[in-house]
Amino acid sequence: MRYFFHIGYHGQAYHGWQKNDTIESVQIVIENKLAQVLKKKVFIIGCGRTDAQVNASQYYFHSDFEEPLAPDFLFKFNKALPADISVFDILLVDSSAHARFDAIQRQYDYFIHNYKDPFLSQHSAMYLGLALDTTLLKQATNLLKNYSDYKCFCTSPDKKDNTLCIISDAKWYITPDQSRYRFQISANRFLTKMIRIIVGQLMRVGTKKLSVSEFESYLINQQTPAILYPAHPQGLYLSKITYPYLNQNPKTSFLDLNFEDEKWELV
Repeated sequence: MRYFFHIGYHGQAYHGWQKNDTIESVQIVIENKLAQVLKKKVFIIGCGRTDAQVNASQYYFHSDFEEPLAPDFLFKFNKALPADISVFDILLVDSSAHARFDAIQRQYDYFIHNYKDPFLSQHSAMYLGLALDTTLLKQATNLLKNYSDYKCFCTSPDKKDNTLCIISDAKWYITPDQSRYRFQISANRFLTKMIRIIVGQLMRVGTKKLSVSEFESYLINQQTPAILYPAHPQGLYLSKITYPYLNQNPKTSFLDLNFEDEKWELV
């Protein structure tokens, strides 16, 4: 029997999702806790990779079990997991459903604050005194949907079968006092550190260190910038995964990830 696990995690303490025998990862912790609760080894397949210290307010993994999970399994599993990983739902799915390969869209949100705040330090990226020109920011951001090859904004393009990504949406929100920014981007897939690199380059545009035409030239010529300037990892959230047969809203509204708070204004 195949189950999808709908989870969320704060990534500060982990070296990303992907399992690695020498480092602490979200996948290792979950597999170890599943084995602890079920008294046997369990293997899981996640919907994608997240980098070290990157968060996920919505994430799915699947695993197969010979017998149905007990009604109290969700409670027991959550009790065993550390405080920075939570299971929201456990969903029985078709045996052919695949958490990674069936996903048709992935959405990420990146949060920035420009003042020192101990309550945001591990949940949003701090750039002291940052002030972005929203007109330039919007002009550069709107270019992203015009291109599909993102080799120039990837740390290891040669390790990929291809570097094509279909971006369906990209936009910025800002608070009225311009102290907090958030970038939202959706695509069928993303490359290694691609979002953090894009955010870093867009901030350079917004601070007039890089022109809009220079930003676009990287995409036109497939030229990797001499310095990539990836944005800090702690501001990045994998915030929504969409499947043809499953389209759930994120369970957490922390940091307004559902964009329901009117204090955020579209740039």
